[in-house]
Amino acid sequence: MTFDINVLIGQWPAIVSGAGVTIMIWILGTIAAAVIGFLMAVARQYGGMLIDKVLGAVVAVLRGTPFLIQIFLVYYGGPFVGLDLDPLPAGLIGISIYGAAYFSEIFRSGFLAVPRGHIEAGECVGLTQGQIVRRILLPEMTMLVLPPSVNMVVILMKETAVLSIITVPELTATLSAIGSQQYAFVEALSALALFYWVLVEVTGWLGNLAETKLSRFRFFNA
Repeated sequence: MTFDINVLIGQWPAIVSGAGVTIMIWILGTIAAAVIGFLMAVARQYGGMLIDKVLGAVVAVLRGTPFLIQIFLVYYGGPFVGLDLDPLPAGLIGISIYGAAYFSEIFRSGFLAVPRGHIEAGECVGLTQGQIVRRILLPEMTMLVLPPSVNMVVILMKETAVLSIITVPELTATLSAIGSQQYAFVEALSALALFYWVLVEVTGWLGNLAETKLSRFRFFNA
């Protein structure tokens, strides 16, 4: 038995297509998760005790159950409530909801870390709650939430591999099929590991670059 990378080179159109689906789900799912998570954090911060309790319970359930179970419920449980989804949209919805629970906690911790005196100063000069969020909370919390947000982006990237379970045609499903057909499991898994490792390294580098840029911006505006 030898390591023959040529079996993968001959399948490059399918591999490129699978990689494209993985990256698309990752980017769209991360954006959706961040937006939903931010709205949840704002609602818990300013929506009153009832909304805080309800959303807190939702976050607890989503964080307390495996992503694999959640994606099964979205895909196989959807028809029970009249929502019959294809694998790709089901996967996108599932990873967005899963990520939103974690992003909401990241943003909420950022809100709570901003000194209360800064918010009271905004209220004293007549700023509305929306203006306080945009002009005080967001700028001050950005540096605080950037490192955990980058970690969450990396986690969501690696969770895309789980979507192969519901037959989403992403890279894990594509390479698994090629490995089975060509009896080249080691080659397929090695290529998959290399793909995710490169994406993690690039994401980490971009996160460090953003943190450096924001640190300089904050220094010059201090």
